[in-house]
Amino acid sequence: MNILVYEFFTVSFYSNRYYLLKTGVFMLIFNLFSGLHAQEIHILDAITRNPVGSASVRMPGSDYLLYTDYKGRVAVDEVMGDTLMVSSIGYRQTTLPVTNLFQDSMVVLLQPDPVYLDPVNIGANRLSQQEANLPNKISRLHRQDVLFQQPQTSADLLGNTGEVFIQKSQQSGGSPMIRGFATNRVLITVDDIRMNSAIFRSGNLQNVISIDPLATNDVSVLFGPGSVIYGSDAIGGVMNFQTLTPLLSSSGTPLVKGNVLTRWSSANQEKTGHFDLSIGLRKWAFITSVSGNDFGDLKMGKRGPNEYLRPEYVVSDLDGDVIRPNDDPYKQVPSAYKQINLMQKVFFQPNDRWSFQYAFHYSNSSDNPRYDNLIRYRSDQLRWAEWYYGPQQWVMNHVKLIHRASTGIYDEMKINIAHQYFKESRHDRPFAEEEKNHNEERVNAYSLNVDFYKRLGVKHVINYGLESVYDKVGSTGALENMVTGLSEEGPTRYPDGSSWSSHAAFVTHEYQASNKMVLQSGLRYNYFIVDAEFNDTFYPFPFERADVNTGALTGSAGIVYTPGNKWRVQSNISTGFRAPNIDDIGKVFESTPGSVVVPNPGLSAEYATNVDLGFAKTFGEIFKVDATGFYTYLSNAMVRRDFSLNGQTEMEYAGELSTIQAIQNAANAKVYGVSAGVQLLMPNGIGFSSRFNYQHGTEELDNGDTAPLRHAGPWFGISRLMYAAQRFKAELYAVYNGEVSNDNLAPSEQEKTYMYATDENGNPYSPAWSTLNARLLYRVTDFLMLNVGVENITDKMYRTYSSGIVSAGRNYVLSLRASF
Repeated sequence: MNILVYEFFTVSFYSNRYYLLKTGVFMLIFNLFSGLHAQEIHILDAITRNPVGSASVRMPGSDYLLYTDYKGRVAVDEVMGDTLMVSSIGYRQTTLPVTNLFQDSMVVLLQPDPVYLDPVNIGANRLSQQEANLPNKISRLHRQDVLFQQPQTSADLLGNTGEVFIQKSQQSGGSPMIRGFATNRVLITVDDIRMNSAIFRSGNLQNVISIDPLATNDVSVLFGPGSVIYGSDAIGGVMNFQTLTPLLSSSGTPLVKGNVLTRWSSANQEKTGHFDLSIGLRKWAFITSVSGNDFGDLKMGKRGPNEYLRPEYVVSDLDGDVIRPNDDPYKQVPSAYKQINLMQKVFFQPNDRWSFQYAFHYSNSSDNPRYDNLIRYRSDQLRWAEWYYGPQQWVMNHVKLIHRASTGIYDEMKINIAHQYFKESRHDRPFAEEEKNHNEERVNAYSLNVDFYKRLGVKHVINYGLESVYDKVGSTGALENMVTGLSEEGPTRYPDGSSWSSHAAFVTHEYQASNKMVLQSGLRYNYFIVDAEFNDTFYPFPFERADVNTGALTGSAGIVYTPGNKWRVQSNISTGFRAPNIDDIGKVFESTPGSVVVPNPGLSAEYATNVDLGFAKTFGEIFKVDATGFYTYLSNAMVRRDFSLNGQTEMEYAGELSTIQAIQNAANAKVYGVSAGVQLLMPNGIGFSSRFNYQHGTEELDNGDTAPLRHAGPWFGISRLMYAAQRFKAELYAVYNGEVSNDNLAPSEQEKTYMYATDENGNPYSPAWSTLNARLLYRVTDFLMLNVGVENITDKMYRTYSSGIVSAGRNYVLSLRASF
């Protein structure tokens, strides 16, 4: 009985951010009599000692391939040849010699390293494809990134990529902007199910915060149109959240694993608690996740424009509305809110061919003060006494079936069936007014996706499928008298009982032209239906219903060229579309001060054509550089334009004479830009990485002139200096945004003087800003991890572009996580 120990020095790069020069120990303990029983491999992260799930173990030159379970374990039935290859996304591939192995288990410590161009399977889209074969630009965050960065919301998690711009109208906000597009022109998916509903609006959205970042296993952002796979809305990009997944036990012993986390932040007195528990049996597996958040009023920094201060706020009591001086003008009152998230998954795999999974997601918030409206003035007096979103609720029931078999029409079939329920509401009352307006919306969203994967010979892979989506919208309105307490029916925000549906078929083809070149192409036909009946009780609409039936054809073609394992060049041409939804066709709301948007049943789809060109290059094992340029042309764009209703161009709305507008197919838009990054390995566990993004967009106006595109934000980026040692990781990083001058503000933004700083000419603009931040992680024991951070060290007062709330000032973060 001998134990063979391999010890060597390696340079590691932890999860795109952390480097380490340290001794790694590979202890290989195999049973000499391999034919008697399976040999177990246990794969751990060399720095954190956390299990590495879904790592692959294979023998070179063989199709023999296994994956580790939730605890990083895999059982190998037999060993043939002289070596084993162990690899996982974000880690250095390791070659292990197979000699003198005669015990029951093998422990492998994998060294993290993202400076690679190796092909890996990803969840960047709904299909089973390899990242190295995809011509699209993709950005990813893994579980270890989430646990280290400790984002308060999923919007903050996306922002940590350094490639997604986040706008916030209130603390409970988080509207992602990708390549000059946002809201209903970018798509959110959770476990491959589209989250965008029929009432996703063109204004800023906060639905992404319903996703629990602490229950997230992997986030992939696919840049550019993704309509071939995902259909409507996927114009700027697709954000795919993969949540924690239950995994089976590979032995007769149940897999039991869990985490308990608590976090506190000073800027908003955050109190967060999280718990997750996973149990894996041979055929059944379960996972439960619970998170609760309590965020107080957010404090801004103390170094910045005085226009951002909050000198006063409204208090309402039995005596009426009173404007009260703010004892602390750096505290944004009111901005506090609470949220709870639950998730339960059940997995069943009766055999190697079939697997079934049921997932339940639940998210609910408290009332959410709409801070950007609460700071608005009218005649030198705060305009609103109350303006808040009611509890934002999201429920999803999801069933996934997978069948793997070599049939004539597929090798793998995936069926996703889901029902989602969205509930949201708006409540507002002008200062000193007795009448309070209530609007509530409910959406029941049903979806069915059937996807097929088929390999045809060595060089061809076909993915094809069908999709059907049906959304039913309920909308109610009420007017409440605050003095008498009586309520009466009020105007609804949308046509009550309206529906939106989409039905599609698609096919993609991957052709391995050579060992250096891969060609990708795809085609999708989408047919969508809108059915809405309008109530003219409160508004004199000249129409009774909207009945839209039309189709859209989109396609893509791309090439990936890898002349060597150090080079990768890709190009992609793709089209995308957005079908008009209930929000576009049937909404009545105040868009900007002094204007009101009314329904327009005559809308049709808008289309985008996009061209990408990118490359990635590594130099040795210490340096990587990548860049991607893009150009997008949006035609038949749905935009707000002046409109007439029954011959009138103005109407009374919310006690104010307002200009009538409507969403119309009345413009074209252009966006171009570049995203670039570098990663550098240095000695002694030190590393550096940086990402930079620039985009410029213009939109056609009524008179034929052009104006800046609203969601094309300033240049932005993030740079990180990292250090890693055993049980210790640290990061010093800077986040920065460029200026948006008054001339470069979209016309709709120029009108929001209450949100912006004032330039030397007295005009609103968005100043440039940067913050310096630090965080560190220390593994106290094998089961206890301490995370400490200081954000905005210089206490800068700043607003991100187009945001209503001022970002946090100096913020101390403390988190403890226990694993078992």
